Amino acid sequence: MAGDSWLPQLRSARKTALLGDGKRKIHYLFHNGKEMAEEYDMKTNQLLLRKWREKNALGAYGSWQVEVGEPAMPAVGTLDRELIKESSANPVFMRKDTKNSFQWRIRNLPYPKDVYSVSVEKDQRCCVIHTTNKKYYKKFSIPDLDRFQLPLDCTALSFTHANNTLIITYQKPPEILAAEEELQEELKKIKAANDGDGECKTQ
Repeated sequence: MAGDSWLPQLRSARKTALLGDGKRKIHYLFHNGKEMAEEYDMKTNQLLLRKWREKNALGAYGSWQVEVGEPAMPAVGTLDRELIKESSANPVFMRKDTKNSFQWRIRNLPYPKDVYSVSVEKDQRCCVIHTTNKKYYKKFSIPDLDRFQLPLDCTALSFTHANNTLIITYQKPPEILAAEEELQEELKKIKAANDGDGECKTQ
């Protein structure tokens, strides 16, 4: 799903909408069997969550993979409590977009701002975070740019640090902003399954 075909694929996907908790929830079923679920703030139309899943070789659906929003927490069973306590202090990487930018937050990074370096690797189509004290390193891609086959622009990338959280911002290119606005108009046309008569509505 890439390039100019992405918006047509969104339009042709089977979509179901639900309203609840101040959110518009959209479920997409693509022709290739992949599923995507999104949640939007009903007042601002801001994307709160996007996750994917697809069938494995045996035809069963795998776990949801979160692209935007809080990462799924593992179920707590009989795991050692000290292990859980230790893992809670590890860096937590998540994406939380704004209207005009893609944004990532890495919590539990206590080092001062001048320790961090964030750069674009154009050949590998990814962004790279590393620290001069060698305490943290991460590569991450921007799937939205990949889907539209848009180049990465180092001038669109910036970062700041506050409250033990590294915040990385990438300004959305005009092509993405226009596509998101067009998609919102499409989504508004879908009648929610639980809006009014309760009949399940899809498009």
